[in-house]
Amino acid sequence: MTKSPKLRDKPVDAPRAAARDTLRAVRERDAYANLVLPKMLRERRITGRDAALATELAYGAARAEGLLDAVISAAANRPVAEIDGNVLDVLRLGTYQLLRTRIGAHAAVSTSVDLIRSEMGMGPSGFVNAVLRKVSQRDEDLWIDELAPSMADDLIGNLAFRYAHPRWIAEVFDEALGGSAGQLQAALAADDDRPPVHLVARPGLITAEELALASGGDVGRYSPYCVYLPGGDPGDLEAVRDGYAGVQDEGSQLVGRALTVADVADDTGRWLDMCAGPGGKAALVAAIADIDGAHLDAIEISEHRADLIRKVVRDLPVDVHVADARSCGLEPGFDRILLDAPCSGLGSLRRRPEARWRRRPDDVAELVVLQRELLTEALRLVKPGGVVIYSTCSPHPAETVGVVAAVLAEVPDAEQIDARPLVPADHLGDGPHVQLWPHIHGTDAMFLAALRRR
Repeated sequence: MTKSPKLRDKPVDAPRAAARDTLRAVRERDAYANLVLPKMLRERRITGRDAALATELAYGAARAEGLLDAVISAAANRPVAEIDGNVLDVLRLGTYQLLRTRIGAHAAVSTSVDLIRSEMGMGPSGFVNAVLRKVSQRDEDLWIDELAPSMADDLIGNLAFRYAHPRWIAEVFDEALGGSAGQLQAALAADDDRPPVHLVARPGLITAEELALASGGDVGRYSPYCVYLPGGDPGDLEAVRDGYAGVQDEGSQLVGRALTVADVADDTGRWLDMCAGPGGKAALVAAIADIDGAHLDAIEISEHRADLIRKVVRDLPVDVHVADARSCGLEPGFDRILLDAPCSGLGSLRRRPEARWRRRPDDVAELVVLQRELLTEALRLVKPGGVVIYSTCSPHPAETVGVVAAVLAEVPDAEQIDARPLVPADHLGDGPHVQLWPHIHGTDAMFLAALRRR
């Protein structure tokens, strides 16, 4: 339908328009919401409460996509695949407001109708109005009761639907948690919640206490470098702009710290980060290396990501090498090696809103092959008596304990040591590896294992 100039020129709600355009970029270009939206907010000069609203709506709708689509399909009486993409973006945005925010139903429906009318005219806006009015007749719990599998017949399916996760990911979490229904529910609920912002204080430049005072945040529970930021844009902080601090999940900080505190006989100061991009862990390790008189080599296969590392480790004792870590050409004999391996990212889904709907079970098998090759090479590069910290931002057993067991079976002079003393946190399980969880530790679901050449 052709729009009249009056309809075309009618102003729309800026925060909701930014959220809609973010969802569109994710759908059309496979963009990352957490990269698209901040840039969009700056360009459109959306700040304060409006920026917070846009962020909540965009990230929340992307995170809950599967649940929202099921509700939309039921309310529209047709599969979402048969709904125009631009219309679907607005329906997801409106449905999220109706089910998962305190925004009034009238405001959620009317602003959504305005969004679609401004672009597509009266016909599609009438459809959006009708669907959202039907959605508004039930709250989230009632929709879940109607659409989710029965908890009695399919507990994992019910919890996966309720907390907006693909079923296969819920099954992975269930296996990693040992089949505890209570633990699974808590993990999925934490993963479905909006994550807090964690800052890292660069050692030698600023302390966590100083950063907390400057940012209005609180010192972290476990990492001596962590600060929990209560709100706002971390990029607005002077310490972040000046490079004294950065944004980094506390779990990642604990992984980097573990490398530096592991017991190594006759440490000569040759340290290696095998998969260093985009540089968060490398920056923390390098800052500690600078204090300890050590030197870090950082390997990254992508030139673009290598440039990101160079920016974040400027003025620190780091050499960045653009190479495949499986055949980097560096001389063996490193004292400490960090292998934060490429992985499925299932442990950081709460920070990557759309990722849970992009990943597929088949992705893991190819990654496991790469992880095993990288860990085998790490054990070749480390000196006897040196330590390798193997980590993934995934709790998937195939990527964690499975990789470690397979490599240890193939490398006869390697052994696994207890990683728990390297991590200053509680509830670390039976070891010897460490698996962190959002619902237990408040971190991403980071895994780490410590290995040594005999």
